[in-house]
Amino acid sequence: MNWPALKEKLDLYEKLMRLDKPIGILLLLWPTLWALWLSALGKPNWVVLWVFVLGTVLMRSAGCVINDYADRDFDKHVERTKERPLTAGKVTTKEALTLFAVLSLISFGLVLMLGNQLVIWMSVPAVFLAASYPFTKRFFAIPQAYLGVAFGFGIPMAYAAHLGNVPAEAWWLLLANVFWAVAYDTEYAMVDRDDDLKIGIKTSAITFGRHDVAAVIFCYAMTLAIIGWVGWTLHLGWAFYAGLVVAAGIFGLHYTWIRGRQRMPCFKAFLHNNWVGLVIFVGIVVDFLLAGRSFG
Repeated sequence: MNWPALKEKLDLYEKLMRLDKPIGILLLLWPTLWALWLSALGKPNWVVLWVFVLGTVLMRSAGCVINDYADRDFDKHVERTKERPLTAGKVTTKEALTLFAVLSLISFGLVLMLGNQLVIWMSVPAVFLAASYPFTKRFFAIPQAYLGVAFGFGIPMAYAAHLGNVPAEAWWLLLANVFWAVAYDTEYAMVDRDDDLKIGIKTSAITFGRHDVAAVIFCYAMTLAIIGWVGWTLHLGWAFYAGLVVAAGIFGLHYTWIRGRQRMPCFKAFLHNNWVGLVIFVGIVVDFLLAGRSFG
């Protein structure tokens, strides 16, 4: 066996799955963790937790693979993406589709381990959302909203895993995630706006036009308002709201970065959303700990 060639191929697969760029995993993971803690009132099941964490990594990886497959002809015209393995011809389309299938099947195997019929059935639309999102950029004016549903579908699945049903609060949290995704992915789209206009891809940054910064701030505000309302219905305490206040401060910082609409500050704001997900999660965890409902 040619080990150097194998290592090179595995490195290409790693880049195709974006394992070298974990921001997507984190933006997908934080809302799932919020839901796991809230649905279990601070005591998530260990097995459920690890299944969802591993599933998040696998499905984000699968999503990146199918995204590059869908965009392989567009990416060659974008400076930031023209050297991606599939676009550069270093990985074949057959290899990419096979990798997507393998990652999806492993994720489904993890779901089967839970033995929860509702979660198993919900995994079907979850895979469909991940696989279809890249193609929405052809015809949806704001494909980032679709991304928010795809990235947030772990929320109702987490509730289903713990409760056997999906209460209204789960769908409200999913809506909050849609607003958050539109905000941070608009910042991301602002980086590529000029290239996207040339090749005809639709993005929220193009759709919002000169109102892009205002739209991002509005979506940020709606994210906090909805999450805050869910916390109020669950009678969460000051630690939870402290997390939201810190998140609001981070959003304010993002405004100072994106208002000039320059590429690198906008990209910096996008990446920085990881801290938003973290502080909200910490607020949830600490609030349950202070209430005496510790993790177990």
